[in-house]
Amino acid sequence: MKTIGLIGGMNWKSTSLYYQIINETVQEKLGALHSAKILLYSYDFEEIAQLQNQESWEEWENNLSEKAILLEKAGADFIVMCCNTAHKAADSIQQKLSVSLLHIADPVGKKIIEKKLNKVGLLGTNFTMEEDFYKNRLRTGFGLSVIVPDKLDRDSIHKIIFEELELGIIKKESRKVFIRIIHELMREGAQGIILGCTEISLLIKQEDVGVPVFDTISLHAAYACEKALE
Repeated sequence: MKTIGLIGGMNWKSTSLYYQIINETVQEKLGALHSAKILLYSYDFEEIAQLQNQESWEEWENNLSEKAILLEKAGADFIVMCCNTAHKAADSIQQKLSVSLLHIADPVGKKIIEKKLNKVGLLGTNFTMEEDFYKNRLRTGFGLSVIVPDKLDRDSIHKIIFEELELGIIKKESRKVFIRIIHELMREGAQGIILGCTEISLLIKQEDVGVPVFDTISLHAAYACEKALE
């Protein structure tokens, strides 16, 4: 079994789901008392949130690279970042590593293609929805059409993520906001919805939506297990 290097703490609640899903999957596949071999670096997310808000991307990128290299030196066979927005720096980080960084968009794109969909809606932080690092990975790597909510709705999603979900606050009113926005994307032709922030899965479930929902935590964690057990 390969050793997984997790970069988490962005936020710890979603990171704990990675840890749980990975270990449960390994135990299910191998049986007996097996669990995953994991090295984890967990951030103090307040420090990261401040860098994001200040748009100090170079400093954050260098910090992420340092932690990825640290995990590689400690014995990780590959790296997993437990955060969609962090993949803004994925290409740069990969260039500094001799092991693979498992990009979170790749298992998502693969699953969308398996379901024979070609147009999807993307929800996440403003950084993920408005910049191209995530959308282009899906467009160029999987030939997908990716749409996002309008500016007002993007701001609503971003606010709910940082002022509620990151703090573990789950509100029915916020779930209704997300569902309304998802329905708007469906009217624009979205055949599925990507929960492109690892905290959104705390609020939105498949039963809330009439099209396939792609939970990035579950897909990314399963991808990590697949690589660990190859």
